[in-house]
Amino acid sequence: MAAYPQDPGSPDAPYLAFWRERHLCTLTTPRADGSPHVVPVGVTYEPQARLARVIADRASTKVRNVLAAGPEGARVAVCQVEGRRWATLEGRARVRTEPERVAEAERRYAERYGRTPGPNPTRVVIEIELTRAMGRG
Repeated sequence: MAAYPQDPGSPDAPYLAFWRERHLCTLTTPRADGSPHVVPVGVTYEPQARLARVIADRASTKVRNVLAAGPEGARVAVCQVEGRRWATLEGRARVRTEPERVAEAERRYAERYGRTPGPNPTRVVIEIELTRAMGRG
């Protein structure tokens, strides 16, 4: 089986270009019983900070799953695929509620997806401190 590792802080140009295109992604979080909870999301990737972001509603299952992991955060993965191109980012997720962090996540989402998210007073951001990246851009 072939492996396609990337440095999450300095990926190759095709991989980074793939993450800058508009693609629906998935986020996988652990449920309390350890089984995976996989949902469609929009993801932004900032390699210099080794960070991926997902905006979400505070009441969503994905947010509850991350919070349930405690202050150390939950081990999660985000993924996108198109034909033979695919990319996965893995790391430790934490929920952030600070207005400036939410605003930055919304700004990056608008930049990648070409639309500003509608107002949501219960919006939070899931920040993923990246530890692994793999794929083929």
